[in-house]
Amino acid sequence: MTNIAGSAVLITGGNRGIGRALVEEALTRGAERVYVGTRVPLTHPDGRVTPLVLDVTDADQLRRAAQEVASHGTLDVLVNNAGVALYDALDDRSVIERHLAVNLYGTYDVTRAFLPLLLRSRGAIVNNLSVNSLAPFPLIPAYAVSKAAAFSLTQSLRALLSERGVRVHAVLTGPVDTDMSRGIDVPKASAESVARAVFDGVEKDEEDIFPDPRSQALADGWRGGVVKALELELAEFSGAEHAAS
Repeated sequence: MTNIAGSAVLITGGNRGIGRALVEEALTRGAERVYVGTRVPLTHPDGRVTPLVLDVTDADQLRRAAQEVASHGTLDVLVNNAGVALYDALDDRSVIERHLAVNLYGTYDVTRAFLPLLLRSRGAIVNNLSVNSLAPFPLIPAYAVSKAAAFSLTQSLRALLSERGVRVHAVLTGPVDTDMSRGIDVPKASAESVARAVFDGVEKDEEDIFPDPRSQALADGWRGGVVKALELELAEFSGAEHAAS
């Protein structure tokens, strides 16, 4: 299991909302170093924080960020939190492409960039997804499309990396009180409570983390359901492939 205390943690999209709450929660739990990836320069009063200028769609910024983290020697936990959510009606392909660029390919590219460090530490990848990975919200369908793809990516990485000692966690959030959901009139959890639940789930080694009241209502049905059972069944083929090779 992964302990946040004494670890090196990288959080993308760490300047606001859930990302900022995750940064503060990691510090509260005693992380030794917290790398904070943001698209704009960031300052933080805690000396354990190392800001990284990191747009997850910018290959040059990603390469420089990976080099800087590697220069410090270790990375234990990668939190892919950066995301975008735009209102749409699936009538503009460019909106879908923008969601995919950040929410899917951004998560993929960041993971690939930092995977050598995570393999070395036998660390953890934490992908902040959404309950819309499981069912779309019609006001933001392109977001749901991208998050469903990112969830499939997460499940695939989990199967492929388990034999190599890296844990992969999916965070399936419901509505959270952030700028991203400001226009949606539904009950929302606080970003701080979600951040606590995310790291609780990581430290308890939960593959799928349901960090708020709305998502928690789905947890038992998901964990005991046929889709999760199918995921576990199919993941065995990855282990068999490694054994055969």
